[in-house]
This record gives sequence, structure tokens and C-alpha cells, in this order.
Amino acid sequence: MIKRNLQHTFSLLNVDYVRLNSKWNYRNVISPYYRIYYIDDGEGEISDAGSSLKLEPGYLYIIPSFTLCNLSCNNFLGQYFVQFFEDSVDGNSLFANNRTILKAKSSEMDLSLFTRLLQINPGRGINRSDNPKVYEKDIFYKEYQELNNQQNTSIYLETQGILMMLTAKFLNPKLFKHPEHKLIPVKIAETLNYILVNLHIDLSVHQLASRVNQNVDYFSRQFKQYTGSRPLNYINEKRVERAQYLMATTRMSHSEICTQTGFDNLSYFSKTFKKLTGVSPSVYKKQIFRVGFNH
Repeated sequence: MIKRNLQHTFSLLNVDYVRLNSKWNYRNVISPYYRIYYIDDGEGEISDAGSSLKLEPGYLYIIPSFTLCNLSCNNFLGQYFVQFFEDSVDGNSLFANNRTILKAKSSEMDLSLFTRLLQINPGRGINRSDNPKVYEKDIFYKEYQELNNQQNTSIYLETQGILMMLTAKFLNPKLFKHPEHKLIPVKIAETLNYILVNLHIDLSVHQLASRVNQNVDYFSRQFKQYTGSRPLNYINEKRVERAQYLMATTRMSHSEICTQTGFDNLSYFSKTFKKLTGVSPSVYKKQIFRVGFNH
């Protein structure tokens, strides 16, 4: 019998039921965690760079981590929502190749799952504001992570199970574009793990190729064939994702984040960050930490 181990686990951030109005109107929101919505009343809209979806009763929606989106409601909207971080053994997200908003028909079970998730995780709503630019602050992340640490084993496992069941709704082949599964050579797979663990140090293509005793050109071709990216592009993508996570969950300065993510200098860090996200590090940080909105 072939043993299959779970590669992905989730860490609950927020879960709640809210009644929203026209003040729920936010643009260019990008977060290092997942959002899943279950709509039971009213209507709204959610969009990303490539699509726009109507939020309507009887449907579930997912916004994968690091997916730029716009959120709006013209009148009113009844919404169950859950927000959670993803951890994976190899550092790759379930939706790494599907950074897009997805919509799925809901069932009575989905409502029961949200109801149970709320019941076993009380006080996990966004009580201060429904504005992601307000509630996405490091103190909030730390508060909720501490609550996760305090969960007993039963509640922890049940919470994991519910998050997995809700996420699984969007992994249906009819919705989810499964990447072509190629048998990745051991040397490339090991290199991917090495990169994710060592983003903070210098990572050159020559060094990576030498580690696995391969010619630089051959290594680069193999890497692109099995990952879809050139080695340096892949490294920069992972460094920027790590920077986004650190901006959202710590009080580190740009200089500290630059060092932690392995960029040579602030100028190159800022240029690469903007190239991959569309906004500068300063604009992104303001989006997370800005306060004082009227509600």
C-alpha cells in the first residue's frame, strides 16, 4: 500500500458572519492568506485582474493567498467568511498556479460547516473593522495565532478538517486547473526546498547548479522545464512572497525585510517587489497599516 501524507495544513485567522453595506468597497487588496466567503443574502462583487464575479446567495467563493482583488457591495450583503494561512511541506501553495478567484455552488453542508466553525472558534471575527486596510495589522495576527495555540487537540483537528473540506470544494477539476504532473528530478526537487529554506542568503544559479553537480546551462533548462520559471525568477517570486508575509505579520522595517529575504539592497528589493506585485513596498505597507477610515 502506498502511503500518502498531507502536504498542506491551515492556520485559522478569522471566521464570522457579517451584514455588509455600501461601505464595503475596497480596491487593490492583496493578502498573504486565503479568504472563503459563503453568501446567504443580498449581492456584491469581487474581481481580480482577469475576472469579475457576482457575489450571490447559495455560492462559495475563494480568494487564494497573494491574489490581488477588489471587493464591493452596492446595497447589502449577508456573508459568512473565513480567513486562514496555508503551510506546506515544500513551501508551494495549492493555488500556486491558480492565483484567481473561484466560485462554487454551495450545499446545506457548507452552511453547517461555517456554523460549526463559528461555534468551536468563538470571538474570531474582525471586530474592529471590515476594512482589510485596517484589520491587517501584525497585532491582530499575533492575537489569533495565540488563540490557535490554545486550542485543544480535538478543536484543532476539527478546525483543520472544516478548512480542508471548504477548500476542497474549489479543487474540483471542473473549477481548478490542475498543473500537469511531471515527475520532477530529485535534484530539482531538492533545489526547490533548498531555495525556500535559504531565501535570506545569496542564491546564484552557478551555486545552485554546483550543489547538484550539474552544468549551469543544463541545470537552468531542467529547472525551467519542471517549474515553468527560470531559477532567478523563481527565487525573486518566493522572496517577494516572503516579504509580503513579513510586512503583514511583523513590524520589520523595509531594510530588515530586505535582509531577511536576501535582496542585495533596498533599491533592487523595491524594483523587484513592484515588478511582481504592481505596487511599491511602501504602498503595499500603507495598504496594510492605514487606519482612520470612516465606516
